[in-house]
Amino acid sequence: MAEPRSAGAMGTEFPYELGTMCYIEVAADGAVSQGADRAAYQRALAGQSRLFAVWPGNYRSDLFAIDDLDQYARGMGWVHDETRTGLADHEHQVRWQIGEFERNPNGTYISVDLWLDCGCTIRDLRAFAEQMRQQRGWDVATSGGYSGVGPRFTVRARRRSLGPQA
Repeated sequence: MAEPRSAGAMGTEFPYELGTMCYIEVAADGAVSQGADRAAYQRALAGQSRLFAVWPGNYRSDLFAIDDLDQYARGMGWVHDETRTGLADHEHQVRWQIGEFERNPNGTYISVDLWLDCGCTIRDLRAFAEQMRQQRGWDVATSGGYSGVGPRFTVRARRRSLGPQA
């Protein structure tokens, strides 16, 4: 029987947040549970369990050992990772306007063109949404995508959370 592959060896290429990823926790007493959360991460850090991930493919699935717990926490977004997210952990300098192609500027969620004058790049929409919620009170939609390459990006945001335009 083959040993599990190393998730840590893949570095930032391992898709920790992939929606179809199946996480398995094996406790020191042999008990097995499914799912990934901060509590499982804390138990693994304490040496009380080991974590594994099954990465489903089209023709086969592969088992990976979560052998770099720091990388796992960064990949799950529990610890900030500037390299992975493209976002420094600082107060962003943001200019914005209603999206150039927005068809319903009075809708609940609207397209917003924004410029990160601080030099950051959005590589992780959830991380950006969380930073904007904390820094400006914005409600950025994470169910869709974003477009653009620094310094200009387009995201969807709750119109009323944006405040006055710059």
